[in-house]
Amino acid sequence: MTRTQTAVGWHVEMEFQEDDRHTRAAALVRLPDGSEVRAHGRANRHDMDADQPKVGEEIAGARALNELAMQLLTKAHEEIDQASGRTSHPIHV
Repeated sequence: MTRTQTAVGWHVEMEFQEDDRHTRAAALVRLPDGSEVRAHGRANRHDMDADQPKVGEEIAGARALNELAMQLLTKAHEEIDQASGRTSHPIHV
């Protein structure tokens, strides 16, 4: 049996809010079924750190994406359980 391959794309949006010491990131992914998953991340600049907004964005963004990944793993795990009618093993890495 040959399986047809279909190209699927996800678009992730990231937005940042910053002040002198804090960076907040919001991540959003829209899935092909129309559902959305949202996550947030934060970074705080220590008084002794140089003012590097790019670094704050990278840290806050990475934390938001990590949270997004964990939510997607949880969503997939729940969908496996619903489809199989049993409790599966967690798929978190």
